[in-house]
Amino acid sequence: MFSIGDMVIYSVHGICKIDDICEKTVSGKTSLYYVLHPTEGNNHLTISTPVHNSKVVMHELPDREEANEIIESFKYPGVKWNDKPNVRHQLYSNIVNTGERKEIAKLVNTLMRQKIEVDLLGRKLYEQDRKLLDTVQSILFKELAISLNTTSGEINEMIIDLITESK
Repeated sequence: MFSIGDMVIYSVHGICKIDDICEKTVSGKTSLYYVLHPTEGNNHLTISTPVHNSKVVMHELPDREEANEIIESFKYPGVKWNDKPNVRHQLYSNIVNTGERKEIAKLVNTLMRQKIEVDLLGRKLYEQDRKLLDTVQSILFKELAISLNTTSGEINEMIIDLITESK
């Protein structure tokens, strides 16, 4: 169970702070709820989610060691590229939905490498891939930045350097 003040990754809202843990009664059933606020974007949004909700994925931020391991993983190829856009989108969405940070990093790695490749050819990344990359990369790099006490821009630069050096 998380505590008040913890920073967590919550679904598509990204990094959120737990502001409260309280009892709420919904449909006649009283349960413990986390009260969350996103740290960026719509920070006026208040999210309440049951503490014991198996449908909702919440993760702790990575520690410093895990963050460094994830960054180092960008030296190596990521997940397998699938040439069929609809199949690829389903496969990649499934990876994101697992919430497994290291697998998500491999996905971001693959999409970043693909984007660099198509940019060099003067083309654009397929729209579904670009949207997925933008969303997932933003959340992952913010997580890493908080864990390493830096900025997501610095994380982006480090990772682009690692990808470029590994080619």
